[in-house]
Amino acid sequence: MNIEQFVTLYKKRFIDVYAYDYTQGSNVEQLYILSDIVKSIINENWVKTNQRYEKNKQKQVYYFSMEFLPGRMLKNNLLNLGLLKTVEKGLQDLNLNLDDLAKAEVDPALGNGGLGRLASCFMDSIASTGSPGHGCGIRYRYGLFKQKFVDGYQVELPENWLRNGNLWEVRKENKSVIVRFGGRVNLVPNHQGQLEPQYEDTLNILAVPYDVAQVGYQNGVVNNLRLWSAEIPYGEEEHFNLEKEREEIKKITEVLYPDDSNYDGQLLRLKQEYFFSSAGVQSIVRYFKHLNLPWRAFPDKIAIHINDTHPTLCIPELMRILLDEEHLSWEQAWEITKNTISYTNHTILQEAMERWSCDMVETLLPRIYQIILEINRRHFEKKTAIYGIELTTRTAIVLDGQIKMANLAIIGSHSVNGVAKLHTDILKNATLKDFYEMYPWKFNNKTNGITQRRWLQLANPDLTELLDKTIGTQWHFNHTELKLLKAYQDDNDVLYALQDVKRLNKERFAKYVLEEKGIELPIDAIFDVQIKRLHAYKRQLLNALHILLRYLTIKENPNIDYVPRVFIFGAKAAPSYTYAKSIIKFINALADLVNNDIDVNHLLKIVFVENYGVSLAELIIPAADLSEQISLAGKEASGTSNMKLMLNGAVTIGTLDGANVEIRDYVGAENFFTFGMSNREVEAFYENGSYNARHIYETNPKVHRVLNALLDGTVPHTAHEGQEIFDSLVTYNDEYFVLQDFESYVMTQEEVDRAYKDKERWTRMSLQNVANAGPFSSDYTILRYVDEIWNLKPYKRQR
Repeated sequence: MNIEQFVTLYKKRFIDVYAYDYTQGSNVEQLYILSDIVKSIINENWVKTNQRYEKNKQKQVYYFSMEFLPGRMLKNNLLNLGLLKTVEKGLQDLNLNLDDLAKAEVDPALGNGGLGRLASCFMDSIASTGSPGHGCGIRYRYGLFKQKFVDGYQVELPENWLRNGNLWEVRKENKSVIVRFGGRVNLVPNHQGQLEPQYEDTLNILAVPYDVAQVGYQNGVVNNLRLWSAEIPYGEEEHFNLEKEREEIKKITEVLYPDDSNYDGQLLRLKQEYFFSSAGVQSIVRYFKHLNLPWRAFPDKIAIHINDTHPTLCIPELMRILLDEEHLSWEQAWEITKNTISYTNHTILQEAMERWSCDMVETLLPRIYQIILEINRRHFEKKTAIYGIELTTRTAIVLDGQIKMANLAIIGSHSVNGVAKLHTDILKNATLKDFYEMYPWKFNNKTNGITQRRWLQLANPDLTELLDKTIGTQWHFNHTELKLLKAYQDDNDVLYALQDVKRLNKERFAKYVLEEKGIELPIDAIFDVQIKRLHAYKRQLLNALHILLRYLTIKENPNIDYVPRVFIFGAKAAPSYTYAKSIIKFINALADLVNNDIDVNHLLKIVFVENYGVSLAELIIPAADLSEQISLAGKEASGTSNMKLMLNGAVTIGTLDGANVEIRDYVGAENFFTFGMSNREVEAFYENGSYNARHIYETNPKVHRVLNALLDGTVPHTAHEGQEIFDSLVTYNDEYFVLQDFESYVMTQEEVDRAYKDKERWTRMSLQNVANAGPFSSDYTILRYVDEIWNLKPYKRQR
């Protein structure tokens, strides 16, 4: 499609739909017509892709994830179709602006943070590498929540992102399936003597799929993200007379991660996990049966990947279908299931490993509970003789009235991967050591990645243009080509151009902050960024305490030789995570203090953006000078904001945790600000129990000074939060070693100041980060999954 054809089509399509000229339309209406044109192009490729998969009976992977966080899709689809420039210029001819129309699209509220964004990066890369694969998740009506700050406190509001519908989804009622909950199940012999389940008094829910096209980068491939919505089955409306019953069904796909601090919340979350697992597996089995192949071929044509433990119920659900509906033997069904399913572990924290009450699972999912018990019984029967009762008991799925989902995921799959080298080593040597002893061949590492098309080509067009002029455009297709930029580390023209690009991006973000928050930011300051889910182990508190120390130091000496610094936060806390919410309040109160104090605000500003998500990330990340990756060593599985910030030229200050280790290896220690304990040093404290946070408080003057400021009213309106934070650090011995790493962190921040004063040195460091970002492309991560776990054959279109 050329510009002239686009302009003609756009004018006609607008009149066909709205019966008036496009110039009279709102941004939402103008966006709708543009998306309609784009969808018509996508759909042609979508049909061809599906026909090719079916004709060739290609093996396909189905990626199950509780959350996806795709961000606005218009520009991403245009980029991947190769139409971005054409449409941009065509809209200019129509006196319309693509950015204005793109802003009219609502961010899909389908995820929370890194897990959901990773899943969406993977969807993009699966399609862009030509791999046959699809996503499976939930179509949340409200998603997580819309974050507002009221007097500095986080308040959660419904995020009604579907108020105008989803431009990119296609409802597929003819692909709906029934998901059963509750009731009773009895195993009764049929006429052939086989035991068949008979269900009584079940609650039957209709799972309706909404399909969203996943467009590959200029390769003609369009895969599918299938999101399930819970509805009342057709013809059964009379069985749901009470409004309460109807609301209970709606709740299943209403919000992401309902508050599970009580029984009802836990029950709802379990319902969600089974709902989309069951619906997805039923849909896959239906497709496989259409191929008319023997059941032994199932793992040769189907791969099911579970992203963290939330979709682990895929394992007993696939067993249920193979046993109860297809009448395979247990042995046949178990071999098929194990060889089909693979599992990514995303956590090191034991408390984050999902467990469900046996009573709850038995009540809600009686047949699934029976199957889990049998898997567990056979595990004991087989492994006790080989490994002894102690090791077998430690790896049990069912123990002490609880079902351990990670254990089920490992036992019921053929592959278990971590998401960074350090993370995988910790899994093998500590967290999942017993399983590694039992199944060493299952464990492997797949370091996470990001889709560099969105996070560079879309988020940072100025840097993209500079790279294209400097090293050519092949890096769009092969991200390791970014390494060619290393040849220009002594080229002053390129270094000055990099500085200009960074300044433009900082000005863009500063304009947003001025408009939204009324805070004026100094562009020459270091833009110091920490954007991630609020959790104690991610240590936003460490960052905040350093800011408080810096504030106190400037108050004492307003002429101190600090480089001006803008500290930028973006984070949501889980609604029931009161400690994290107290940290948000503390940071916001500190921001009010600092930003309104004329003695310090020439050297210090704090910006905490509300409702952080993908679109805000696309604004913040290109503007960042410094990337805060300061989690306690050994706690962050991987991290991906570190990769996005690195790609856009931010220099990292970080611990040797997660993927930071590999980033530092690539960029070199001289281009990475390292501080804090190593994982081994942290483990040593755990082993000898010698950590004494109170001793640090009493003997370290900086720590003493900062912690006293939490209690003495220095930060107004935080008496409760200050006491809570002080107690967590001193009284309860500082679970995540904030005080132990504080001195090292402060000293390294002073090194940041010194480095930034030398503009040429800093820009070289920035260049090295961009040039070494290629290996962290999710395209390469996916190709490793494709080759080493899923055994797929990517499609290569001739260029």
